[in-house]
This record gives sequence, structure tokens and C-alpha cells, in this order.
Amino acid sequence: MSKVLILIGSKSDEPVMKESVRYLEWFGIECAMHVASAHRNPKLVVELTEGAAANGYTVIIAAAGMAAALPGVVAAHTQLPVLGVPLEGGLPGGIDALYSIVQMPPGLPVGTLAVGKAGARNASVLAARIIALQDKNIFGKLEEFKGMGFKI
Repeated sequence: MSKVLILIGSKSDEPVMKESVRYLEWFGIECAMHVASAHRNPKLVVELTEGAAANGYTVIIAAAGMAAALPGVVAAHTQLPVLGVPLEGGLPGGIDALYSIVQMPPGLPVGTLAVGKAGARNASVLAARIIALQDKNIFGKLEEFKGMGFKI
């Protein structure tokens, strides 16, 4: 069974990223969320990221605001797909976080989603689509989701 690791830069990011958890749970995908700031506790970020595949995770969702270094740091320490969710907190609309996550150097891709709750939800749907490549049950849930008008 595939799992998704969700890393958030701050405890204050939890309300937004609970949307990601809610969607993953609906798809029947196990997930775990950890507060792990790329700036305040980088050793924890590396530990969680480097151990993710061995712990059964297939996709990592990393969410952060402002400088939003977390998704890029995660991508530097894993070969798993990393989905970045920019969050508001700095410049209006989270544009600083969006630019930080989307402008990764060649070789360190981060799939970047929309800012905020829409991005949190879409990160879970994209994670489900990645997992569905190997899991027919998740593929079926995606078809059901589509039939519901993409709303849970």
C-alpha cells in the first residue's frame, strides 16, 4: 500500500494542509504529516526525507510559505516525486512562496501546485494519480472523484 508523507514548514500551516489529509483519506491513501522547517530543523527534514522510501512512502507533499525552501530541500534528498504547495505568509497572495517553489534548478524538480487550500487539495489528487499508476483501487477512486464533479 502506498503512503504519502506531508511535510509542513510551520504548525500554522496545519489548517490549510488538513485539506490535503482529508482528500488523501477519501482516496484511501495513508498519510502522515510532520512539522519540519527547512530553516529551523533542517536535520529533521533530511531524516524524514531520506527515510521516506524505506518507510513505504511513494510521494512527498511539502508545503511552506514565504521563502518556501522546504520543497526544494526535500527534492535534494530524495528520488520520490515531490509536490510543493506554496502557502501565504509573506507577500500578498503567497506569490513569494510560489516563485520560490516553482523556480527550482535543473535536475531538482518540484511539482508546484496553486497557493493555499486549492494547492493542498490538488497535491493530494496529483499524488493519487501518481499512485494510481500502480494501484487499480486508487484509479477507481479517481474515476469516482471525476464523476462527483471533482468535489469531496
